[in-house]
Amino acid sequence: MLKRDYEGQNCSIARALEVVGERWTLLIIRDAFLGLRRFDQFQESLGVARHVLTDRLNRLVEEGILERVRYSERPERYEYRLTRKGRELNLALTGLRQWGDKYLSEKPPRILRRKTDKKPVVAALVPKGAEVLRVGEVELVPGPGLKSRIS
Repeated sequence: MLKRDYEGQNCSIARALEVVGERWTLLIIRDAFLGLRRFDQFQESLGVARHVLTDRLNRLVEEGILERVRYSERPERYEYRLTRKGRELNLALTGLRQWGDKYLSEKPPRILRRKTDKKPVVAALVPKGAEVLRVGEVELVPGPGLKSRIS
């Protein structure tokens, strides 16, 4: 959370970075896409300090990207689920992951594929109104191995 004023600029990228542009925030969202829901799951996956995780989760709830849903009455416990607004970050995270796989990865990347026919999918620009795959229609699986970083 940069907390900067971009006076005179009409830049949605700068405004989006104010919400999701911090490392732990993006990794929490990534983990939520991978099915993690509970505080301890996020903490174990990320190894982040508990107070930092608490701050980031609270911010994501405030921004409407995650929602807190009670799963236990006694003791009172909550899990975090992506909202529609949060699920719509899938394209941005997929594009960022695929860029990192191509230019930065030293290990075989994971690939996103359609569940029905197992065909790989990529983040792409499509004409408005064109059919796009929903989050539930794709899965992230181990890829075939590293390819040349620059094709």
